[in-house]
Amino acid sequence: MLLEARGLHIGYGDAPAVWDVSLEVDAGEIVAVIGPNGAGKTTLINAIAGLLRCRQGDFRFDGTDMTSVPAHGYCGHGIALVPEGRRLFAKMSVEENLELGCYLPAARAGRAPSLERVYGLFPILRDKRGQLAGELSGGQQQMVAIGRALMATPRIVLFDEPSLGLAPTVVDGMFDIIARVRDDGVAVLLVEQNVLKALDIADRAYVLEQGRIVAEGLPDVLLKQPHIREAYLGV
Repeated sequence: MLLEARGLHIGYGDAPAVWDVSLEVDAGEIVAVIGPNGAGKTTLINAIAGLLRCRQGDFRFDGTDMTSVPAHGYCGHGIALVPEGRRLFAKMSVEENLELGCYLPAARAGRAPSLERVYGLFPILRDKRGQLAGELSGGQQQMVAIGRALMATPRIVLFDEPSLGLAPTVVDGMFDIIARVRDDGVAVLLVEQNVLKALDIADRAYVLEQGRIVAEGLPDVLLKQPHIREAYLGV
C-alpha cells in the first residue's frame, strides 16, 4: 500500500478536528474523501501533506513513517498538494508558478520534460506561459495549480476541493484531468464536496462527518446507502 494512515487525531490548539481516522491509497488509484462543510476534510488532507502535525496515530508513505518527517521533506518523498483556493503567486507568470513545483534537485533535473507534460495536459497554458497568473480565469488558475504539483514528479497528488469556485462548464473538464493524472500512474487522494463528480472518477471512497469516518467502500455501494443518498444527493 502506498499511503497508510491509522488512527489519526488532528486538531488546532486545544480543539480536536479529526478523530481516529484511518485510510489507505494504493499506487495508481483515486481515493475520494467526501463529507459536508466542517467535517474535517481539509484538516485531514493538510496533515497528510505535512502542513499539520498529527497528535496521535500512524502515517506511512511507501513504508516510511511520515510523522517524524519535517513538513519541507514531504515533497521529496513524492507527496504533492493542490490546495484549496489554488494559492498561486498572482504577480508571477504562469511558467514561473509552474517552475516553483520543481525546486528540488531531482525534479529540477527533469524540468523540461515536466513542462512538456504539463503543457500537454493543458495546451492553453503554453499559450499563456508568459501571462501573470492573477490575470487567468479560475479554471485556468486551477490548471496552473495542478501543473505546479505535477512539476514535482510526485507519486501521489492530494487535491483539496478542486472544483471550488469553478464555473459548472469547467468542472467536468477538471475531473477528467484528475482521472488522467491517475491514468498516468500517479495516485490521487481527492477531497471534494461535489459528491457525484468525485464518486464518478474514484476507485474507492471514504465519508467523513464531524471528524470521523462513518462509511467507506466502492462508489457504487456508497451511492446505494440511504444515509448517503439523503445527506448528499437529496434523495
